[in-house]
Amino acid sequence: MARISPLIILPPAIFAALAGLFAAGMLRDNPDELPSALIGREAPLTETGTLSGKPPFDPAVLSDGEVKLVNFWASWCAPCRVEHPNLAELAEGGLPVYGINYKDDPQKAAAFLAELGDPYKAIGTDDGRVARDWGVYGVPETFVVDGEGRILERMAGPVTQRAIADRLQPALDQAASR
Repeated sequence: MARISPLIILPPAIFAALAGLFAAGMLRDNPDELPSALIGREAPLTETGTLSGKPPFDPAVLSDGEVKLVNFWASWCAPCRVEHPNLAELAEGGLPVYGINYKDDPQKAAAFLAELGDPYKAIGTDDGRVARDWGVYGVPETFVVDGEGRILERMAGPVTQRAIADRLQPALDQAASR
């Protein structure tokens, strides 16, 4: 009887293992979503800088009793431009939206808001320290914060109508029912 060499079995075994890993990765809930260790915890109270002519972001507002959004954005960020009308619509509907301008030129940030409108109740600026404390990977990122200052939801990427319906509104409804 002929003996089968392990070298003949090795390539199909490696292929099967890789196929299994790829399939597991594709079948996750959202393969693009990065986890956040802050869900259910108090939002970081890191001090921000100020954007001239805009109300400053005071971290104490995070536990003021109101459910709110905290949105990290920048004028150089194309998806931030895409999400801006949706943030404005949420703000017009009565939801407080706070902005943190991330690693941006102050004049360009002001021009961005002058062109598209300012949906933010207050704005802070960040050189990267605040984003690090919040676990931000890149802009835009938006957090739902309850009235006690706890983070209920983190959404990486632009706030689209679909994201509002699928992610933000359920978190806002959950916060309102507490």
